[in-house]
Amino acid sequence: MKFTYCLKRKINWLAWFFVYAGVGLFCVQVHAASNLQGYVMRVQMTPAVCALDSNRQKQRKCLEGYSLTISGLLPETNTNNCSTSSSATLSPLQAKVVARVMPEENARVQLWQNIGGCVPMNASQYFRLVINLAENLKIPSDLSGGESKQVTQTSLRSQFMRLNPSLPANGIRFDCQSLHTKPMLTELQICYSVNGRYKECSKHIVSNCPSSFMIKGSY
Repeated sequence: MKFTYCLKRKINWLAWFFVYAGVGLFCVQVHAASNLQGYVMRVQMTPAVCALDSNRQKQRKCLEGYSLTISGLLPETNTNNCSTSSSATLSPLQAKVVARVMPEENARVQLWQNIGGCVPMNASQYFRLVINLAENLKIPSDLSGGESKQVTQTSLRSQFMRLNPSLPANGIRFDCQSLHTKPMLTELQICYSVNGRYKECSKHIVSNCPSSFMIKGSY
């Protein structure tokens, strides 16, 4: 069925453009879409990540005091290899917009090369989706207030659900690492359906934070 669909589309491409390469891209995108089950957006608590990893402390996100950054919007798929050789180049304007939440260009390029083969879009469309989802996600003030504080997982989850009414209780996961033996929030994982709506996270996406943990307010 998939082969027939791609073959029919191939005839259309030949009739219109006589370009075989375009057919291959279309078929790959159809195949990627058929395996795609959703997305997981990984939001880093930047001050915590900078404090824990000395190798990152000279990165832009640490030097310029970002409070939150996005490390990726990962496709949920049963495909093992999601790599792509397609270009990750963005227009200067789009690159500037994306840098607000993903400031490291090398990290953006590497991300696209690792996952681009499993999303039914090109790099420009993918990063536009990242920005749209990031702008629609409302963040509790506890995570961006600039002050370190102790919070409970239940309270933080409730704040997210109140600010984002369509987010289910199981649509967010919390990841922690220890700093001086104290658990500290390092990452949020927000789960989305293929059409970009919040959904419950898959069972393999789990939290490792205790019931109470620290939020690092600045680096």
